[in-house]
Amino acid sequence: MTLGTEDLLRLTVTALMSRTGERQGDLAAALGQAQAQVSRKQNGKQHWTLEDVDRLAAHYGLGVLDLLAGPTHAVTALASSRHGGGVQASLPLAAPLAAVTPVVVSVPRSEVLGGPCVLCGQLATDEVEGIWQHLTSEECAEALDEAAPLDDNLDQPHAPEAAAGPAAPVPAAPEDVQQASETLESEPVTVTAAPTAAPTSVPAEESTEAAAGTEASAPVSAAADQAPAASRAPGYASDTLVDQIHARVRDVLAWSQGDIEAAQTALIKTAIPDVMALFERSRVGGRYAHSKFPPTDDILRKKSQKGADEIWEGRPKWRNKAAFDLAKKGEQIEVSALDMNAAYLSAFKCWLPVGKLVEDTTGVHDPKRSGVYQITPPVWEHADLPNPLGARKEPGPVWVPDSMVRLLLDCAKWGLCKAPEIHRAMLSGATESLLEKLRRALAETRQTAITENDETVVEYVKAMYSKFVSTIGESSANTDIRRPDWMHIIRSKAFTNLWRKAYKARESGLIVIEISGTDELHVAGDWRPVFPQGRALNQVKAKNIYTLGGSR
Repeated sequence: MTLGTEDLLRLTVTALMSRTGERQGDLAAALGQAQAQVSRKQNGKQHWTLEDVDRLAAHYGLGVLDLLAGPTHAVTALASSRHGGGVQASLPLAAPLAAVTPVVVSVPRSEVLGGPCVLCGQLATDEVEGIWQHLTSEECAEALDEAAPLDDNLDQPHAPEAAAGPAAPVPAAPEDVQQASETLESEPVTVTAAPTAAPTSVPAEESTEAAAGTEASAPVSAAADQAPAASRAPGYASDTLVDQIHARVRDVLAWSQGDIEAAQTALIKTAIPDVMALFERSRVGGRYAHSKFPPTDDILRKKSQKGADEIWEGRPKWRNKAAFDLAKKGEQIEVSALDMNAAYLSAFKCWLPVGKLVEDTTGVHDPKRSGVYQITPPVWEHADLPNPLGARKEPGPVWVPDSMVRLLLDCAKWGLCKAPEIHRAMLSGATESLLEKLRRALAETRQTAITENDETVVEYVKAMYSKFVSTIGESSANTDIRRPDWMHIIRSKAFTNLWRKAYKARESGLIVIEISGTDELHVAGDWRPVFPQGRALNQVKAKNIYTLGGSR
């Protein structure tokens, strides 16, 4: 596969931003453009102009021909004074690296594993000034094409880190790497690991979807803009993710001189880079290396800037018609409105595809694979339960996430409907544990904060998990990853979890009155023997009690 000039330019810009530690907001400011403009140009929704090329070259101190010669040439030509993106961020979700100077380690070449390519995210065995990358665009294309077969072999663990002997160890890469070819020569080779500087600014957020719907990001004070950012260096101390979250909160409280409101505002403002840093650290030592920027199929691309893609998540919005008809006739029904705690955080436990999605036309659901499926939904004939697909009105085939297919298959087992007819799918090898370490760390931090009545930390954790979900798709507020398939699967998992609660209520003798959003279930009857009450992830809260047919 040969990349066009503009595609090559986008890869080059990505590589230069990574090398200098810039984010899209920084580059946009340097070019005199809005961050959304840079995002659209990097996503291929808008063209880079010749004037843009001149400005990019001037910004990076490169000749225009150097900029257009490809990412490897551009990174090599980049002035050394630009490397590292400026001053190291001071606030630590992680401890600083053990040394400022590069660490040189001599190991046998057969033990050199390589690392994720800065351009395509796949395994690369060439290193240019401390950055793993493929040396040509053709190598990137070949690596992406070869990624799909590798996804089928998820039972194979990654090779252990190369032994460093008595010398200081090389800092671990932020994600696992696949084992390198066994044909590498056996003579020793010198590996240089250069510390990665952290970006010093956080891009302004666009509107993002939170747990209960779409809400604009809250304005922050000028003082909050000066709050220190979390370090994103790949080396870190052996303390737990929970310790790192608490250290982050302590540092921001120290910066705000005890001003709780200012600290909370600052923490929420940096929730996206903070949670992405935690996610990277949660993957160190993990079993599978995930792709951060795999090619996106057309069905997962938004049709316009404010439009949607073709995936139907099954967002529930349903009322029990029979119950409301009785209320209209004068019968009064006491209803409890229950709130599911941290719905998106609970949904982190789901099957996520590891690599790029490839087409599958077998019509069979493989539980060890995940992605999106085009199905013909089964007929639903239960008036006292909502259709798992939610309030969908259009008939015919529909693309749905893996979480929805798993629910429909369970419904078929329970005799509620037939199994969905699968026409085709876009799939990759999958794991249910990809977000597990991150989920547990956020859940434990949240529970401790609830016990200690620390609402600042509760809101900070909520901002991290909700914004993680809402920005890992095509949001310009998160430039660390682009996985719209993950976003749909997690959100659909939250919706299907809510549906399962409704099914449990109905099977326990309760009347399901209403179900909506990601976390709201209204039931009639004594729900306390069915659902434990509290604020933990496995508990529910009673938001409201009202009488149907009376006043709400």
